[in-house]
Amino acid sequence: MSRNEPVFNVPRSVLGLILLMVAVHAIRISLPDETDVTVLLLLAFIPSRYAGEAMLLPGGYLACVTSFVTYTVVHGGWLHLLVNCLWMLAFGSAVARRIGDQRFLLFSAFAGVAGALVHLMLHFGEQAPMIGASAAISGQMAGALRFVFRARPGAYGPGMGRDLTATPLASLSQTLTDPRILLFLAIWVVLNVSFGLSALPIMGVPSGSGVAWEAHIGGFLFGLFCFGFFDRPPEPAPPREEIE
Repeated sequence: MSRNEPVFNVPRSVLGLILLMVAVHAIRISLPDETDVTVLLLLAFIPSRYAGEAMLLPGGYLACVTSFVTYTVVHGGWLHLLVNCLWMLAFGSAVARRIGDQRFLLFSAFAGVAGALVHLMLHFGEQAPMIGASAAISGQMAGALRFVFRARPGAYGPGMGRDLTATPLASLSQTLTDPRILLFLAIWVVLNVSFGLSALPIMGVPSGSGVAWEAHIGGFLFGLFCFGFFDRPPEPAPPREEIE
């Protein structure tokens, strides 16, 4: 293992995001209920901010900008957080290894913003807070689908970073006609619809608030169509050593 390879084979950016989400949740549960709700409303994405209620909510007009990203680090409970961490480990790690930590963080942030925009368009003026990293993770998943199925066998063992960066990026037509990807997407859509019909309640907020599945779709579409702008050219395969 090289000195630059992440501990437990998890990229630093992925590990950092997971630790940040865990820290935010741990801090929230240690706060008094009233303070926790204030923090949640400060960080959550709330469509009513953009319908004239910005100054009635914590953060004012500044939160109108910051909440497009900060909502992704807040979660409704340990189960919600655990599920998102596992999905990020699976798909975010593959993306981070391919494009690097800085591009991964930028790509994830934009996927989260795309999810928030879709949610805003469909729920404009509503007061229910939206939280969770699922939109960003959906973008990571979509980006990963464009290369993980094309990686050679053994790409998930030691040295996976080299194998994934050498895998050609599939075109949109190749991605959307691959039977394996279509089956995966069908399962993912069913899970999202089911999740949307039984949304998790947000800790400290009245029932009816939850994580919007529409934002997942927004993040996924961004990842599917825009991952190529963040991708790096495949690394050339190392030359073979010939023994005479």
